[in-house]
Amino acid sequence: MSKAQPSDDLSPRAVASYLRKHPHFLCRYPELAQQLTVSHEQGKVISLASYQIQQLRKKVTKLEASLADLRQIAANNEVLVQQVHQLNLNLLNASDPMQGMQQMLFRLHSDFHIEQICLLLFDQHLHLQAEDWLSIPDGIHALPEFADVLSAGYEPVTGRFKPDQLRCLFAKHATGIGSAALIPLGDLGLLALASTEADRFPPGMGTVFLKMIAVTVTAVLTLIQELPVREYG
Repeated sequence: MSKAQPSDDLSPRAVASYLRKHPHFLCRYPELAQQLTVSHEQGKVISLASYQIQQLRKKVTKLEASLADLRQIAANNEVLVQQVHQLNLNLLNASDPMQGMQQMLFRLHSDFHIEQICLLLFDQHLHLQAEDWLSIPDGIHALPEFADVLSAGYEPVTGRFKPDQLRCLFAKHATGIGSAALIPLGDLGLLALASTEADRFPPGMGTVFLKMIAVTVTAVLTLIQELPVREYG
């Protein structure tokens, strides 16, 4: 019986399947790599080797772009770390609690470029006077609009909020706010930061630095609770 002769009518799918199963095929027949061609952009035909080189160059370009993005993120994070550190120093070295809160306001405006800030405090025993940026509601239950935020514990919530929530926080400045970050301060209160830019505090953004700010503000408010009772203004 004669041996079956290989067919010349192999389908492209069969060839592709064979090459996938035998990735080192061209190592055994290197001359084929020089003969094979690939259709390129604008109808040009180039050799397989040239095509591979172009694909590698594209991958290198993408990797370089990704590396540049990572470097920029690292540089931005380094700046943020320094800014948070300075904020911590200003808060902890303030001569009195109200000055500390005012320093926080100044730093958030100047260093972090936060357009609108509101600090809600639930503890009436902190003896701080209400300001445009400082509100002292009658306990946590006086803010049903933020029940879902406060139930999140210490986890900041970012994104777009309802008009009634924004009015409660920022009053006449609520118009035009594109995004905000609500940072729970435990049982002490809530720190709200807002921007006219919709992508400044997008939903699901990283909250590491917001949590760092929250820890410092909470620490300062805890210290205020331990001070002798007197009014600050």
